[in-house]
Amino acid sequence: MNIVTEPKLSGKPIGEAQRKRPIRMVRWFIIVGLVLALLVGGLVWFNYFRGKMIAQFFANNKPPPTSVSIATAASEVIPNLLTAVGDLAAVHQVNVTSDVNGRITDIMFTAGASVKSGTPLVQLFDAPDQGDLANFKAQATVAQLSLDRAKQLASRQFGPQATVDTAQAAFDQANAGIAKTEAIISQKLVRAPFDGELGVRKVEVGQYLTAGTQIVSLTDLSELYANFTVTEKDSAQLKVGQTVRIAVDAYPGRSFEGKITTIEPQIATDTRNIRVQATIANPDRILKPGMFATTTVVLPEKPAVVTVPETSVDYTLYGDSVYLLTEKKAEDGKTSLTVVRTFVKAGNRINGRAEILTGLKPGDRVVAVGQLKLQSGSAVAISTDPVPPIPATPPRY
Repeated sequence: MNIVTEPKLSGKPIGEAQRKRPIRMVRWFIIVGLVLALLVGGLVWFNYFRGKMIAQFFANNKPPPTSVSIATAASEVIPNLLTAVGDLAAVHQVNVTSDVNGRITDIMFTAGASVKSGTPLVQLFDAPDQGDLANFKAQATVAQLSLDRAKQLASRQFGPQATVDTAQAAFDQANAGIAKTEAIISQKLVRAPFDGELGVRKVEVGQYLTAGTQIVSLTDLSELYANFTVTEKDSAQLKVGQTVRIAVDAYPGRSFEGKITTIEPQIATDTRNIRVQATIANPDRILKPGMFATTTVVLPEKPAVVTVPETSVDYTLYGDSVYLLTEKKAEDGKTSLTVVRTFVKAGNRINGRAEILTGLKPGDRVVAVGQLKLQSGSAVAISTDPVPPIPATPPRY
């Protein structure tokens, strides 16, 4: 037999038990919200604490100062130079030729030799002219005798004056023939017109030489012209007699000195340049005509200017600048060295020194070596290594 047990009834309405469920859910949401708020607050606080600790770490761990070499800006008088390019030309240079036609019978020079003015070089065939010369000399002898007799007879009143005049004309004609023939013979003996160096021989014995054909070149190397051009703006600084130094690629490191001898009075209308010529002594005969030359004109000195080593200046498209050394004192009394990028106006560069027109004053200390590792405000330490010396032979550009 099955006994059915009925649940114990509380006597309360069913609706009252269902009202307690919303209260439990609100409590649950409040607990979850508090937990989430604690998590979010913890994350925010953690990030803040981490950032503060990182900033504190880097603030207390600065990189060591960069080691640099220092140079002091100095006030000095630098050479006032005007540089230009040009070439060398001989003061005396010709291609030796013959004035007349003829066959070469003798060559009396050696290619490349040094000769004096008047030295015979080439002999052309002149036998017919020598015969004419002997004929005219004989005629002159006879005409002289006839003239002497005519003068004696005329002085004693035994002969007319017309006979004397005829004899005189015959004598003069014979002498004119002698002079003409001797000139032709001299043209057939080609001589050096001045002292100089001979070049390569261009003829051979037995060759028929026409007038104007080159025999050999002759160049006087004792002095050379240095021809160069300067701009219209610089022409006002040039004067005859100023010193000019030239350098050539064949002899790097050597300088040859001369004087300005000619300044072209006209300025070229197409280039607005003016041509200048200087005379350079060449006692060693090592300079040659046609060499490319870098010329430097020594101008009057300028007042003293501030200069620094050329390595101190940083040349960029935004302007020229240097790193100026400054001293700062910390709260604990210690002195630290920092650099500040300072823009300057640089001028000429001469012998490893750069002219500073504005931006620095004498006594300022600037970084000479090590700028690539720096930025404005960087801490530096002065290196014990000296500044690289200026090379004895500066590189040519």
